[in-house]
Amino acid sequence: MDSTANISYMGLQDYMLPCYTKQVLGFDCPGCGLQRAILLLLNGDFIAAFHMYPAVFTLIPLALILVLNKFFNLRYANQSIIWLSIASVALILINYIIKLIH
Repeated sequence: MDSTANISYMGLQDYMLPCYTKQVLGFDCPGCGLQRAILLLLNGDFIAAFHMYPAVFTLIPLALILVLNKFFNLRYANQSIIWLSIASVALILINYIIKLIH
């Protein structure tokens, strides 16, 4: 790993939003881990990002398609949005249930 990537990763980590659900109620919310997973992706650690928050690999393409579809009329945007949304919700729920069990 490049030392500059670690420095930028550590710098961005200082600006992450706290999880108020975890602070108040004491357990993770379904979104816990998303920010850290994105930082791990930016750092090039894809496996750790998947372990942190598996839905990151469906949420990023979903966001990209949503933004691009606003500016360009993408041919299969609606189908892609539906399938990526279903996959994202499924991954988020499965990951959340697994976190609650462990």
